[in-house]
Amino acid sequence: MKWFKFKRKNNEQPTLTLEQQRAEKLKEMGAQLWAARQEKSLSLEEMMVITKISRRLLQAIEEGNLEDLPEPVYIQGFIRQYADALGFNGAEFAKTFPVTSMPVVTTAAAPVDRSMKLLRPIHLYLLYIFVIICSVSSLSKVLNSSEFSADNNLQSQPETVSQPAPNSDQENAAAQSVSNNQENQTVQIGVTLKEASWIRVVADGKTEFEGILPEGTHRVWKAQEQLTVKTDNAGSVMMSVNQQEARQMGEPGKPEEVQIAAAKPQS
Repeated sequence: MKWFKFKRKNNEQPTLTLEQQRAEKLKEMGAQLWAARQEKSLSLEEMMVITKISRRLLQAIEEGNLEDLPEPVYIQGFIRQYADALGFNGAEFAKTFPVTSMPVVTTAAAPVDRSMKLLRPIHLYLLYIFVIICSVSSLSKVLNSSEFSADNNLQSQPETVSQPAPNSDQENAAAQSVSNNQENQTVQIGVTLKEASWIRVVADGKTEFEGILPEGTHRVWKAQEQLTVKTDNAGSVMMSVNQQEARQMGEPGKPEEVQIAAAKPQS
């Protein structure tokens, strides 16, 4: 009996980490995509034009090289685009790539919990719709009430001749100075793509853009306090700050992240 138990333990399969699961699945999917591309006699350069994905990322997917690729959610998106271009059902093909860990069913009550998880988003959507309808209705009533009150005030007030306030020139100059200070506080960046690359732009903590921009694209973003630009291929991105001369973000083929803060107003 002891030998039998020991033998069962030796036959148990080791548990793979999520990173190992991603690496093995990427190699399997990359091999399928490579075989499909070879069957269609297409080069990586031709696939780069079709998918708008850089050659380095396409090659990393085919070779199953997880270290040369961005976050798992972007890898799944690249796989979907690549599979669509080769005639697969990209969404079905890409969803088998593990992005997050899956819940483990340990008891018989798990099916009930799974159904509850499926129902919860529907309840949330209904709640969101209800809140939006109530908000729009309340806002409409407030606006209508404000317009009615403003019309009555205009009708009841006699016409008056405005007189220039004293020191109006000084006030205008002060207002102009405040406006100039506000403009100086903003920060602006412009990017020009020498090669199709993935880019993420965050302005004042809010993601303004995230995706792949094709070669030759020129985009401009502004922020009040801080701009953050991240790319997977720094050598293909020319970036200018506050309309200054554009410079290359970094070395070709390497990821880079740049943070630019607005200049503080002078006292």
